[in-house]
Amino acid sequence: MTHRMEDLWNRLQSSHTIDDVQSVVEHLRDAFDLTHVVYHVVGGSGREYGAVTYDADWVQHYKEEEYFRIDPVVGEALRRFLPMDWKSLDWSGKPARELFHKAVDQGIGRQGLSVPIRGVGGQFALFSVTGDDGDDGWQSFMRESSGDLMLASNYVHQRVTEIMNEEDTVIAAPLSPRERDVLSLLASGRSRAEASDYLKISEHTFRVYVDAARHKLGALNTTHAVAKALANGLILP
Repeated sequence: MTHRMEDLWNRLQSSHTIDDVQSVVEHLRDAFDLTHVVYHVVGGSGREYGAVTYDADWVQHYKEEEYFRIDPVVGEALRRFLPMDWKSLDWSGKPARELFHKAVDQGIGRQGLSVPIRGVGGQFALFSVTGDDGDDGWQSFMRESSGDLMLASNYVHQRVTEIMNEEDTVIAAPLSPRERDVLSLLASGRSRAEASDYLKISEHTFRVYVDAARHKLGALNTTHAVAKALANGLILP
């Protein structure tokens, strides 16, 4: 695990209220030298929570104008499961183009990455980061940091969910020693190839253990499984 991610993890574990998470999100923005970081969740009960670094006036204006109805980021997030680079979205419609230009004028950032997160019982969250780099600079940043940002999105979501008491964090079945091993190695930053070589098993067998652990943890993906295992003390950061 990188120093930035270990620091983020420790800060989140020290957060005991929803308000605490706002400070963590601000720290995350500064640690990655981003323009903004945004996290918003709608729980299965309909309860909402957001931690944003946007200017409060822009947030209020966005809500009042109901921009979520024309925002390609929101529209695509409701249909997708994978991370979305904002440049890959359809901004061709006039309302969407106008929204983008207004957002840039308000200092939101010209670049963005959003991660849709789905939980049990209809829970939905969206984690976004923005920057002002040019296209080449942003792509270079994404190559270097997208993995950490994906992990950060799940860390934040896991901790907020725990605080909101909307997700049962009791593990239905214990992880086997080998399942803990594979998640620990992934948490340390090793690739699947490096981890399987370290354990002297094939990548296919490695994936079998990862999938088994993910199923036991009720995780959406491998990154989420690592975050949940860390949150429940099953592996160490």
